[in-house]
Order: sequence, then structure tokens, then C-alpha cells
Amino acid sequence: MLEKALLSIGLVIVVAKLAEGLLRHFRLNSIVAYTATGILLGPIAGIVEPASEMQILLSIGIFLFFFLIGLDELDISGFMAAVHGRFFVASIISVLLSLVIALFVTSDVIYDFGLGLTFTGSLALAGVLSLTSLGVVAKVLVDEGRLKEPIGIQIFTTALIAELLTLLLVGFTISEHVNHLGWESVLILPVKIAVFTVATWVLASRVLPPLIVLLKRFLHVPQLSFGLILGGLFLTVVGAEHMGLHGSLGALLFGAALSKLPYHVRRDIVPGMRSTAEGLFVPLFFASAGLHLSLAFTELPVWTIVALVLIPLAGKFSAAFIAAVVARLDVPFVLATGLMAKGVAEMALLLVLLDIGMIGHDVFSLLVLIMLAYILLTPLAIRAVVNRVKPSEGDTLPESLPPSLARFMLDDITVGDILDRTRTYPDPSISVRIFADQWIVPHQQDYAVVDHGELSGIVSLSMLRYLPKEAWSHTPLRKLARPRALETWPGELVEDALQHMIEHSLTVIPVRDRESRKFLGVVTSRQILELITRDATGEY
Repeated sequence: MLEKALLSIGLVIVVAKLAEGLLRHFRLNSIVAYTATGILLGPIAGIVEPASEMQILLSIGIFLFFFLIGLDELDISGFMAAVHGRFFVASIISVLLSLVIALFVTSDVIYDFGLGLTFTGSLALAGVLSLTSLGVVAKVLVDEGRLKEPIGIQIFTTALIAELLTLLLVGFTISEHVNHLGWESVLILPVKIAVFTVATWVLASRVLPPLIVLLKRFLHVPQLSFGLILGGLFLTVVGAEHMGLHGSLGALLFGAALSKLPYHVRRDIVPGMRSTAEGLFVPLFFASAGLHLSLAFTELPVWTIVALVLIPLAGKFSAAFIAAVVARLDVPFVLATGLMAKGVAEMALLLVLLDIGMIGHDVFSLLVLIMLAYILLTPLAIRAVVNRVKPSEGDTLPESLPPSLARFMLDDITVGDILDRTRTYPDPSISVRIFADQWIVPHQQDYAVVDHGELSGIVSLSMLRYLPKEAWSHTPLRKLARPRALETWPGELVEDALQHMIEHSLTVIPVRDRESRKFLGVVTSRQILELITRDATGEY
């Protein structure tokens, strides 16, 4: 039995990675290669069956995949910063409208399409059909060199918020289904999710990173960080299951919490984690989608198949277009096209829904084929539409920069690379009136006040509201300057400096020499935004 399982696993991995290399020449997503491998070895050749011996590896693949989604794609800080912005409004409207339209097909409230799903199953499936895959969006924008441009940032930010909202909704409905909760328990479930999220966030983002750094100083153990993170992931999954939540939601939240890891810690951990996932577990996981594929969907009524193909597609696009118009965002057609990117996370969720019995093989097989079509076709559509957009100085940018966007664009760039040592700063002796007239610039809320080369403090524009305007002329600026413990140094990576600013709600961070403590200047969030949005020249 073990020999047969190892033979199946070995065949799937070898063929999947060879297919990935072959299809990469045609710019096809690796998920297509993995799923095609499952179809080839399973339904077509009949060599490999989805046996129970593979289930433990497939389960690990689910958790690792959702962990990587949380680590690479979910940006809780950027999400919270965007709550009051137009991009958040657009994402909310897009998700709700597309969800309602998809529910028309997945539920029998208005018309029965014969899917036979419970309400939670209908809601979960509608969520999957409403999801936007940020990973696909980012890859297309990076490949086309448009992620640095305002239109790329708009699409990325809107997709980020929409993906997080939808993933949490689907996670909620999966947890409700697994535990067969009554109405009272359903009301308690959001509280459980909130408690689990806070506990996971504190442990993973506040306790684990400094603990890893401390242990590495005293314990010279190879791959210590990797082992601690991997073990922490499995413990988090177990904790989620004990709380009545699905383990994939726990893995997702654990990865999102660790997305705030300092860059040097991420660099030590992520390569090993990604190699383990992409070399073994993820190919097996997505190949299982092909292994479970069947022609059972042909037994569905024709109008059901047509409805599942067309209505969510039209609903997703029209919902995103309406949302962009209502939120008064630029080029709503382009934004709506960008939000059509899907297929990868959706297939993972479909496997989860199949595994827990929320959907049958007929619906699963049909939707896997639909998602493969999305993976193949939507990148082409996004490229065609985005490349027709001409840059404009009046393009709208998000109110704050998502840190996850910076991870795509700021690799290995340090604070010293962008520090302007010739910048001048207001003197603490000048009046508030002179400061307001001569120093305030757009898109900057905080200013360093410097006295003879030494930092006196930081002045935030929000402080001006507490000082009567008639007092501005005779009040020295030093009265408003507040000392700040937050600082960076030339060798720190820009990505980490940006993360510090976001966490402390600042638009400027002082830079000091790490040894002498001498004040060298400041870096602003606007500087970093301009670094990301300007054309890539290779010079910094």
C-alpha cells in the first residue's frame, strides 16, 4: 500500500514539474500544469487515483498554500488604512454586488438551477465565484511593467481589499458548515474568529519575530527559523480547528500576520517554505483537482451549466464597473477588467468545499474547468486593456500605500539609496505662520524640525488645529514639535522603513547613523510612492 502511494506521489510530482517547465514557454500558469497532470494521470490514463494515503499530504498542501496566500497577498495594514478611502468603498460595492448576482445562480431563493446546495454552501460558492485573485493581478501587472504606474496601483489596491473581504466571508461559511451550527452559534462564530485572529496576530507578528531573532543569537541551529514557522503553522491550524474554524482559515491568518516580518527574517524563512510548498505539496494539491475531475457535470441541466458560466462572469464585471463609477475612480472599465483575475485561490477553495462535502463532483468538475479558463484568458484580457491606458498626471492614487505592493517593487533597496542628504528642514525658532506658509507641501502630514543639524522633533499638521490661528504668528514651531522614538538607518531596507511608518501612522521617518547616532535626514512615504510609481530605469 505504501509502495503504491509513493509511486503515485512520485509520478505526480515528476510529471507536474516537467509540465510546468514545458507550459512556461507558452506563459501558462503553473496551476494549469499541475491540474493538467492530475487529469492526464487520473481520468485519462487511470494510473493514479486520489487514494486516502495521499490525503495527509494534500491537507498539508492546502494549509501551506493558504499560508503563502496570507504571507504574499493579504495586507491587513493596508486594508485598515484604506477603510475610509474610495478604494475601500469600491471594493465593498464590487464584492457585495457580485456576491448577490452569484447567489442568484448558486441558491434557489429566486430560481432553482438544481444545484441542491444548502444556504451556507450557496454563500460559500457565491463567494468563490466573486473572488479576485491578487496573485494573478500582481503577476500580470509586473510582467507588463504597469505595477509602478497609477493604474497598476489602483487595480492592485482594489483587488487586495476585495480578496481579503471575500476570503474572510468564505472562511466564515466553511467554518459554519463544518460545525453544523445553529443560529445562536452562528452569532458566536464571528466572535470566535475575531478572538482567534487577534491572538494569532499578536503571537505571529509581535512575539514570534523577536523570539526568532533572539533564539538565532544563542542557538546556532540550521534552518531554525524555518522549523519554528512551519511548526507554528501546524499549531495554528490545530488551534483553528479546536476553535471551530477550518484549518485553512487559520493558515491564512497566520500567513497574513507574518507578512509584517522584517525583511531579513522573511529572506531567511520564505525561500525554504516556498521550496517545500512549490516542490512537493502545491503540485500534489492542485494535481488532486485534476484527479477528482469527471464528466459528472454533463449530467447537470444545460441552463445550469450556462448560468454558472455566464451569470457570475457578467455579474463580477458589472459589479466592479459600477463600484468604480460610484467611487469616482479613474478608468472604471480597466479596473473592472483587472478585478476579473481569478482561478488560483478559487481552485484551492473548490477543493476544500469538495473535501468537506459542500459541493458535489459535478459542480466541482464544472467550476474547475471554468477556473482553468479564467487562468488562461483573464491575464490576456487584462494585458490588452491595461496596455491601452495612457499615463495621466491626474490619475487617482490610494490614500495610503499597501505594504504588500512595496514587497513587489522595493526588493533590496535600502534607506541610504533614496536618502536626500541635501534636504533642508524648518528651524524650531520660526513661527508657526512661517512654517505654514513656506514649508507645507501636498501629501505630507509630518515634518522634521531640525536645530543646527540635530533633530528637535516631528510636527504633524493635525497639531495645528489645536492652536488658534491668531496665535500662529507669535508661537515658535518648537512648541508643536514632539520627540519621536521611531527612526531608521541607511542600511535598513525601504520596505521595513515603510512598514514602520504605516504602523505608527507617520508620513516621515528620521534617519540616523547607526553607530554615531548622528541625524542624517528623513525619508517620506511620498518619496517611496514616487520610487514605486516612476518608470523602472534600474537607477535609484
